[in-house]
Amino acid sequence: MTALDTAAPAAPTPVAPSAPARRGARLGTRAVTVLWALPVPILLALLWDRGVAGGWTLPFGIQMQYLPTPVEVARRLADLAVGGIIDDTYSGTLWLHLYASTLRVVQGFAFAAAVAIPLGIVMGRSRLVYRMLEPTINLIRPIPVTAWAPLSLLIIGFGDRSTIFLVFLAAVFSILLNTIAGVRAVPERLLEAAAMLGTRPAHTLYKVVLPAAVPNIVAGLRIALGLSWVILVVGETVGIRIGLGALITQAREQSRTDLIIAVMIVIGLAGFLADRLLMLLVKVLTGRRPLLP
Repeated sequence: MTALDTAAPAAPTPVAPSAPARRGARLGTRAVTVLWALPVPILLALLWDRGVAGGWTLPFGIQMQYLPTPVEVARRLADLAVGGIIDDTYSGTLWLHLYASTLRVVQGFAFAAAVAIPLGIVMGRSRLVYRMLEPTINLIRPIPVTAWAPLSLLIIGFGDRSTIFLVFLAAVFSILLNTIAGVRAVPERLLEAAAMLGTRPAHTLYKVVLPAAVPNIVAGLRIALGLSWVILVVGETVGIRIGLGALITQAREQSRTDLIIAVMIVIGLAGFLADRLLMLLVKVLTGRRPLLP
């Protein structure tokens, strides 16, 4: 018997999964994620229905007997979206209101990001600029956006610009503070290593500092985007007839609780989808680098 006869058989070469197999695995993962997310909303809807039927009294004195049932809210949602169910002045108007509100959120949020990210990078890198601006920023930041609303109406006037300004105020500080924190958290050893490899100081900012700060910046953007939808309702309550906040105001004046809750659900879904689109955009722009959370 030769040495070749007694040698162990070679290990099989691993075969990479095919593209359809990878797509199937991703779809399976997403399906599992959706299934895990369903029980809580279903349970809440069941408790909501039972609470209305039983006239439950919740903490803070909430009288559930005055709330519409989930079926009534679903009916109102369907009528808002396609019309032909309830046939009132709000039938089929959802997309008009949603488009107007989304446009205001995008404009205010984009303006806040365009101001806060560059300013945060400069403040994070320059101690002098940080010392000059930090006290003023932390003096203005605690002022509620709702307190700015009456002033904005007086100095800007009624209409889109006032709402966009309020959305900007709601978003800018979260992005700014997270950007500063991300830039200041970049390890000095990383900067020293870049210098040893010959990276010019002018290039260090976008080759080292900015990529290392991406997770903090993205976290700030996500928080700011959520706050933008929150403040949108405040900005659209006065002087605006088209928008989700205006729709809630009109429903409140007419005591239509089913319409109020339906629009609240729309705002929640819009904020959820906006967050997912933001994360998708970031992944596309960064090439799915592992720096992202």
